Amino acid sequence: MDSATPILPASASKLAQLREMSVVVADTGDYEAVERLRPVDCTTNPTIVRKALDLPVYADLIEAQLRWGKAQSGDPARIAAAVADHLTIGVGRRLLGLIPGRVSTEVDADLSYDTEATVAKAREFMAMYEAVGIGRERVLIKIAATWEGIRAAERLQREGIDCNLTLIFNKTQALACAEAGVFLVSPFVGRILDWYVAHGQAPASIDADPGVVFVRGVYDAFKRRGAATVVMGASFRSTAQIEALAGCDRLTISPDLLDKLEAETGTVLRKLTPSKDAVQSADAPIDEARFRQDLAKDAMATDKLRDGIEIFAKDLAALREGIAARLR
Repeated sequence: MDSATPILPASASKLAQLREMSVVVADTGDYEAVERLRPVDCTTNPTIVRKALDLPVYADLIEAQLRWGKAQSGDPARIAAAVADHLTIGVGRRLLGLIPGRVSTEVDADLSYDTEATVAKAREFMAMYEAVGIGRERVLIKIAATWEGIRAAERLQREGIDCNLTLIFNKTQALACAEAGVFLVSPFVGRILDWYVAHGQAPASIDADPGVVFVRGVYDAFKRRGAATVVMGASFRSTAQIEALAGCDRLTISPDLLDKLEAETGTVLRKLTPSKDAVQSADAPIDEARFRQDLAKDAMATDKLRDGIEIFAKDLAALREGIAARLR
C-alpha cells in the first residue's frame, strides 16, 4: 500500500507533501483559520455558527439577521430557527469567498431519521444559497448516514444536489452510501479510536489503529468497485493518523493539526492508492434489513452514530436558544 517515492523532498512541510496526495479540507468554519490556512473546502455547522455570534467578522451579518428576526411575528421558536438557517447560509457564503471549493452545510440533526424532512430541508438550504448567488457546485449538503439519511441523499443526488454523508462508522453504512450514488462520505477516524480506547482496546501501533484500518478498508472497497463516491477521512486525533491515510481522496483536518503538519518536516509516504483493476461487485445491493442488521451487530457503530446525532442535535438546539435569547 505504501509508495516508496515521496513526491516532494523531506525538507518540505508535511502539509505541503500531503497536499500532493490528498485534497486537504479544513474541519472548521472559523473565518480567520480558513483565511490563514486556505484549504480547498471547509464546513459549517450549528457549533460554528454559534461561535460566529461572537466574532467581529460576522457582526454585520448577525445584526442584519437579528433585525430581520425581531421584525417577524409568530412563534418565537420558529423565528429563532429561521434566523439560525439564514445565519448558516450567511456564514457559508462568507467562507466560500475564501476558498476555491465547497462548503458543507449540515441538515438539522433532529431530522436524521426522517427522509422526507431531510429532503425538504436540503432543498430549502440549496434554494437559500442560490438566492444569494451561490451555485450548487459550491455546496455539499451534510446528512447523517442513517438509512433514512442515505435514502434522502439518493433522491437529492438525482436532483443535482451533492451530499456529504457523515458519521460513517461501519462498512455497510459506507457501501450503502456508494450504492446510493452520494458524492462524498466522511468516515470518522478519531471517534472510532475513542470508542475502542474507552473499551480497553488501545492499538499497539498506528497501523493497528481501528479508525485508520476502517478508512483504509472503505477506500480499498470503493476503489475496487470503481465507486465514484469520494472518501474523506475525518475526526483526527493526531498527525500520525493523518499521515497513515496519505493518499485518501480527501482529508478534513482541524486547524491545530494543520498547523502541526505545516510546522513538521520529514518524509510523508503515500499509504493509499487506487486499485488498478476495478471489479463489479457480485454482492446483492444493500437493503434496509441488511443495513439495520449489520449496524445492530456493530456496537461501536451503533453507539457512535447515535451519540453523534445527539451531539449535533444538542448543538443545533443551543444555537437556536442563543438566537432566541438575543431576539428577546
